[in-house]
Amino acid sequence: MENGTNFIEVGGRVLTDLVFSHEIYGEGFYRFDVEVDRLSGTADALPVTVSERIIDKEAMKPGQLVLVRGQIRSYNNYVEADRKNKLVLTVFARDIEMMQEPLDPSPNDVFLNGYLCKPPIYRTTPFGREIADLLVAVNRSYNKSDYIPCISWGRNARYAGRLTVGDNVRIWGRMQSRQYQKKKDDGEVQEKTAYEVSTAKIEVIMPDEEPTGIEE
Repeated sequence: MENGTNFIEVGGRVLTDLVFSHEIYGEGFYRFDVEVDRLSGTADALPVTVSERIIDKEAMKPGQLVLVRGQIRSYNNYVEADRKNKLVLTVFARDIEMMQEPLDPSPNDVFLNGYLCKPPIYRTTPFGREIADLLVAVNRSYNKSDYIPCISWGRNARYAGRLTVGDNVRIWGRMQSRQYQKKKDDGEVQEKTAYEVSTAKIEVIMPDEEPTGIEE
């Protein structure tokens, strides 16, 4: 998994019907959500984008068990109501395997090799838990990059909080969905979903040096 710069493998149940997303050079792409169980008993609902060329559209129905391998991709989506761009994440599927039985535990594995593109935000919760938010730019072909939010906890958060913009980092973790509320200017409260990589291990790659890091 460490041979590339951006890898994700998730397994779970198809949660939504296929919805057409876009077309590139005659190749159609579709979106759906996959529900991935956590060890805690809750589940993450993760968005997947897939080419019509690698799936049986008739078989991709809610409830179907799948194993998805690919990359985490990001793009900017202009939100008219907010009049600003929003960073949107998706699992871009390179391969989808239809499963007959659920995998136990449900796989949710991420590996990223990229560069810190914003100063880390370190904070503590009212209950004293340490958290650090990172934004990591992962390069891909054609001079493009994916910008992936990552969150660290505890000792990882303390370590991540000392990093600086431009640091080359490797991150192992899992992709998760998180519900939150946003209050609009008119007072209306909206339910929204954020997607991020929850970090299990992070290390900094120094030029001409062996990796150093910390694992939760």
